[in-house]
This record gives sequence, structure tokens and C-alpha cells, in this order.
Amino acid sequence: MMRALILLMVILLPARLLLAQTYTDVQPVFATRCVGCHHTGGSAPFSLATYDEVKRRISFIKEVINTGYMPPFKADVHYRDYANNRILTPDEKNAILNWISKNAPKGKTVAPANVVDVNTSAPDLILKADKPYIVKGDNQERFVIFKVPFELKDAANIERLELYTNNKKVIHHINYGFYAVADAGKDITVAPSFVEADIDTAGLEVKRFGPLKQNMVYYSGWIPGTTEEFYPKQFGWVLPKRGVVLLTVHYAAVAADEVSTVGVKLFYKKGPIQRKVQIISLGSGGIAERDIQPRFVIFPNQVSTYTLKVKTQETQSVMYVWPHMHLLGKEFVAYAVTPDRDTIPLVHIPAWDFRWQELYRMQHLVKIPAGSIIHMIGIYDNTTGNPVNPNHPPKLVMSSGDMRANEEMFTLMMIYVPYEVGDEKITL
Repeated sequence: MMRALILLMVILLPARLLLAQTYTDVQPVFATRCVGCHHTGGSAPFSLATYDEVKRRISFIKEVINTGYMPPFKADVHYRDYANNRILTPDEKNAILNWISKNAPKGKTVAPANVVDVNTSAPDLILKADKPYIVKGDNQERFVIFKVPFELKDAANIERLELYTNNKKVIHHINYGFYAVADAGKDITVAPSFVEADIDTAGLEVKRFGPLKQNMVYYSGWIPGTTEEFYPKQFGWVLPKRGVVLLTVHYAAVAADEVSTVGVKLFYKKGPIQRKVQIISLGSGGIAERDIQPRFVIFPNQVSTYTLKVKTQETQSVMYVWPHMHLLGKEFVAYAVTPDRDTIPLVHIPAWDFRWQELYRMQHLVKIPAGSIIHMIGIYDNTTGNPVNPNHPPKLVMSSGDMRANEEMFTLMMIYVPYEVGDEKITL
């Protein structure tokens, strides 16, 4: 019902915008372009889901729209458009600015904005660290692995997952690894509950966590700018009755002590799962890492280009693509070439910005036939002309696999299901 209402809103939107006079007229724009991040508990620092919340910030909204700073969406939608595209059309931009110029009249009372991307329901399960972690204010990055055991009455079908944290600003990125541990002889509660990977001289992560990592169920994560990960009605993955989730957290360098509690929110699917979701990671830290050409070493005072080609082993229906680079990233391109020589665009980020990343959700399932070649192209700027280069002067940068911000990544993750006939018609 909600999806149908949203589609009707979008169809009627252009005509309404031409006559935009009140908040009632522009609310659908805020709902479809802004509220995905700007809602209570969302990735943005404040909500824009109600008239009062918008009205308090109309000067700020006017400025960021005029400068093009907001809404942030770095993918080239002419290369491939996405279901979670947040870019304002010229009509939408003009309608909001026109409404603001009239002192933002309210008009008829309307309900708070809500769209399919925004989940306002409570999670069915939160798996989080058992106690807060103090991120020391010594301007040093940290890698911490939190082990969260769980024992449920029954296995659970998962349709959505979101980051849980009290403090997003200290997180550079976080990965969630879900592992089944059916063997009751393996103690999932055994200490330690976390390991500081940077100073793990005793090898506790391998000794204590290694035996629990034999059966991975699913893997995902959060990076700055991303919205929630969710799936169509018949899709999902199964959380086992017993196991652990390992939360690998890369904490940013901070100047003052910060308190951080991390975890993941899980939302159950009411019906059965007909199609099990899978994820694949290509490049740094994943498949074919050693095949990056040339060797993934970024020399100082150069703008360098790297490529990777990976052959698909099965026919896939892709839901999300998730490109990843760090601060030296300049441009990212990925596409597939089928055995019939057709080219399938996947993602192009013409001006990489580490602050605004995304799980780009396809408008419909995208078929990539078995035997296709996934092509990745990454351009990196390790010069003084890169304003976010962490090294002054520039220095040699490598990728050791631990994902430090002052090192680099060249990665493409794809969330998909094995292909079935008719998948191309399934919208996301």
C-alpha cells in the first residue's frame, strides 16, 4: 500500500510543483529526496520529516540546495540510475526555493513524511556490544572486533538490517559478520567480548574468535552516507538459532575521548524466504585482490589508475552495488561485459568523496550472465592537489587489508541472488 501511494505521489509530483504554494505541495519532494537520511535515528544529524522540522532549517536548506551540497548523491545517474537516487530535479529544486521565498507557508495539515526507504518500525532484534567502548582522544585510528553471541528460540528470516550505534561520528566504517555455531560444545560466550586488533599481541582474535568463524551466514556493513539495506518481499537470509556476530569497527582518530556502543538492528520477515540473498566482494580484501593491475601500490605525487577483471561463475541478479575507496580515491567505474559482448553499466562515481558513500540500489534486478567479466577501474590522486590527502607531503600508500584510512581500498561489493527467469521485471 505504501509503495503504491509513493508511486502515485511521484506521478502527480510535476503538476503539483508547478503550482507549489505551501508545504503540502513540496512535502513529497522532502519525502522522496531527504527523509531517507533525515529522519529520527537516520544517518543525518537531524530530521526533516515534519513541517516544523523543515521550517526551523529553511535558511540552511536554501543554502545547501543553491550550492548543490545537498542532497548528496555521488553516482552518475546518466551512467546508471538507481532506486535510491536523491538528486533534485530542476522542477523540485525550483519548487522548494520558491516556497521558501514565500516564507515557507504550511498550508493543509499533513502527516509526517514517510517513504519506502525509511523504516519507522522497531527492530525485532538488536545485537550489540555488551558494554560501551571508550575511543581514546589521542588522534589515533583504532580497529576493534566486538563479539556478540546470540541464542534464539528459532532461526529468523531477515528482510532488513541497519546500523545500531549511539555515536556515528567516530565510526570510519563497520562490518558485520554473522556466523552459525550449532555445536553446543563451542562456548560462544567465552571471553574476550572484544579485541583491540591493533594491539592484539596475544592473538586473541584468532584463538578465541577463529573457531566461531567456521560457518559464515551473511556479511555486510555500514560506511558514511549509506542508507538501510533491505530486500524485496520474497528475498532475505536466515539468521541461525545460535551463533555470533563479529562487529569489526574502524574508529576514526578523535581529539577527545568518545563513548561508543555498536551493534546491528535486524528486522524479521513475516513470511518464508524464497530467494536467499548473497554478497560478493571483489578487489581489496576480497576476491582477485592479487589480480589488480598494476600492483596496488600508489606512488607519491602521481595520479594513478588501477584495473581489475573478474569472471563471474554463476548467473546473478544484482540488487545493490557498493563501491569503496578511501581518501585518495578520485574516480570509480564498474561494468560487466557479457559473453555476448553486451555491456552492463554498474556504477560510476566521477568525483569520489569518502564522506558520501552508498549502497546503490538498482531500480530492478540486473541480470549478469555466468561467464561475464566484471571490469573495475579506480583512479587515485596522491598529490598535493588532493585536498583530503592524509599525507603532507604525499608518501607511498599501500593496501595491507586492514582498511586504515591512510592506506587504500579498491573494492566492489555486490548484493545479489542467483538468477531466475523473469528477475528483470522485479523492481526494488
